[in-house]
Amino acid sequence: MKRYNMTVSYVNRTIIPLLSGLTLLVSCNQQKSDSRQSNSLSKDSTATCVAHGIPSRMAAISESEASHNFLGADDASMIYIAGSTFQMGSKDFADATPVHEVTVDGFWMDEHEVTNAQFARFVAATGYQTVAERPLDPKDFPNVPLDALQPGSAVFTPPSQAVDLNNHIQWWRYVPGASWHQPEGPGSNIKGREDEPVVHIAYEDAEAFAKWANKRLPTEAEWEYAARGGKQNSKYYWGNELKPSGKWPANVYQGNFPSQDIAEDGYKGVAPVKSYTPNGFGLYDIDGNVWEWCSDYYRPGYYKNSPSKNPKGPNDSHDPLEPGAVKRVQRGGSFLCNEQYCERYIAGSRGKGEISSGSNNLGFRCVSDEAPPAK
Repeated sequence: MKRYNMTVSYVNRTIIPLLSGLTLLVSCNQQKSDSRQSNSLSKDSTATCVAHGIPSRMAAISESEASHNFLGADDASMIYIAGSTFQMGSKDFADATPVHEVTVDGFWMDEHEVTNAQFARFVAATGYQTVAERPLDPKDFPNVPLDALQPGSAVFTPPSQAVDLNNHIQWWRYVPGASWHQPEGPGSNIKGREDEPVVHIAYEDAEAFAKWANKRLPTEAEWEYAARGGKQNSKYYWGNELKPSGKWPANVYQGNFPSQDIAEDGYKGVAPVKSYTPNGFGLYDIDGNVWEWCSDYYRPGYYKNSPSKNPKGPNDSHDPLEPGAVKRVQRGGSFLCNEQYCERYIAGSRGKGEISSGSNNLGFRCVSDEAPPAK
């Protein structure tokens, strides 16, 4: 399994601050393109942003092929998304510009995010071990004490009082033992939470599940077109009002971030799938709840030269804020997105994540070019 080298400066910058480098948030700094956009952009321009860069486990595990070759069945209901042309991107975020015309062919998409029950079926059938559960190699962390190198993942841990939003370490904690079946770490489990989205999923975990289910991960263009649900120019995927008819249409954060989640939408943290009204295509939880992996590599300037038909992303990734990391696109925001800190539930906005990263607000859903088998 290939691994990329980390420079001394990279180690000092990312490994020391949070459990000697097992987690990292990447910057969501956005350039203010004009004064008209400055108010909107300033809410999304703190030094680091949970919704724009999922906390990185920094195991430096490169992509690999799934070890199994047999297929399973995830029993997911899928919706057919007829191909069409739409305007992709958002003028409110520098890495989502320019807004441009894109055509996608038709495809099938999971009705909702992959659940704990579905992922448990996959693990039972294959014996798959997620990135968060795998032992860490001391050679990848030469400056980290051996007793700190424990498998785990990042868990949102709200502080007891208001804090400076420039310091993400105040609300993220690396928890040894945290994984998809122990979402908050040892002592937690998924009993009674079978219908919640599976979390702590690194990119290769999602890709392995998709291969087992005879599916694939969506391209960024497919995901955005499906998320729009036929609403071409709305500010949010659900429309132009943040709270239509005074109700929250998605599981996002309400209250004083990150210390006080007042749960106006009915949920603190992850909500069971299908807890909110589906979009115009019949897809649930396409926005908020948990971030979802896409198959595209992440490059902030890709839209300037991307193909107009069925774009699949650049050939490799590059994030100027973390040039040594391999990153893929994430979409949809999560239960932590909010007006104070990060508004990545705005239609066309993008997320990004290092491929071996997981957290308790990161999951996925699958797509297919073929109709699902009849039930």
